[in-house]
Amino acid sequence: MNHPKEGQYITVKSYKHDGSLHRTWRDCMVLKTSDESIIACNDHTLVTESDGRRWVTREPALLYFHKKYWFNIVTMIRPKGISYYSNLASPFVLDEEALKYIDYDLDIKVFPDGKKRLLDVDEYKDHRALMGYSPEIDSILKANVKELVRWINEGKGPFSQAYVDIWYERYCQLTYRRKKH
Repeated sequence: MNHPKEGQYITVKSYKHDGSLHRTWRDCMVLKTSDESIIACNDHTLVTESDGRRWVTREPALLYFHKKYWFNIVTMIRPKGISYYSNLASPFVLDEEALKYIDYDLDIKVFPDGKKRLLDVDEYKDHRALMGYSPEIDSILKANVKELVRWINEGKGPFSQAYVDIWYERYCQLTYRRKKH
């Protein structure tokens, strides 16, 4: 698939290692694409869980996906400050249907005060055994946890205030322009 264009909407789908659909986000607006990454944003977006439950996101969220790193980053823009939710996941692929990745359970949440928490360690251990994550995948994910923590500590990329300001402002410009037309 060609790169989606700025302002175009895409669907994001996460899967589990066994190929089962995990979660779907509708209507994520593309803000930037390159050969290696996609930055998007969604706000009050419909999310469908694997069991059919549906809910709507509560706040704007910037989405960062990369073809090299085994994580993606969700920047949640909330009244009480910015929170981050980073999924340890395969690099993304993009086809006519959606942007897709495999979710590997482990997550790092960063709170507005900067505190970090590694989440879902037990779920990762259970799924590693149940779905047969290879030692290679285990090693890749551990290395990417370290890389992700380095990004957080250094305020790199999505973890910088400048990134949040630039890309949220771009989202606001694009949605305002769309409402006027």
